[in-house]
Amino acid sequence: MARPRKPSYRLTFADAVEIWRRYWAGEYQNRIAAFFDVNQGRVNEVIKGKRHPGSEEAARRMA
Repeated sequence: MARPRKPSYRLTFADAVEIWRRYWAGEYQNRIAAFFDVNQGRVNEVIKGKRHPGSEEAARRMA
């Protein structure tokens, strides 16, 4: 009998800010994705500005 799958983690705005900080520090997208337990495509969507707009500016203000 198959177990029901648990839902995937959804990145928050705060996660997106942290993604930017890790990305600028030189961390690979696949490693960032593994940290958050999400598909690498979700990290790439943050970097490309498709998900959580404004997170890049928020990360720059924190730097």
